[in-house]
Amino acid sequence: MRVEHDTAMSRFVVRVPEGVATLRYSMPSLRLMDIQSTFVPSAARGRGVGAALVERALEHARNEGYEVIPSCWYVKRWVERHPDYAGLLRG
Repeated sequence: MRVEHDTAMSRFVVRVPEGVATLRYSMPSLRLMDIQSTFVPSAARGRGVGAALVERALEHARNEGYEVIPSCWYVKRWVERHPDYAGLLRG
């Protein structure tokens, strides 16, 4: 599954036959990434698209040395299931 990073729009994107899945974020400060939302078209859910978006975004944060605010409920839940990423979360 190909996850694209659209820096101009502050989002990660996966194009699926059912539409476009996105993870949107903001950068409230230089080293702080606030992941605000994830969206997967309903017909494409349950196939790991959202997980791929979150993992790619968190890998990006790790590589750049960012702390992450998981404003999106799905990101919080995903990190609970993948505790090796918990160190990225602020607070």
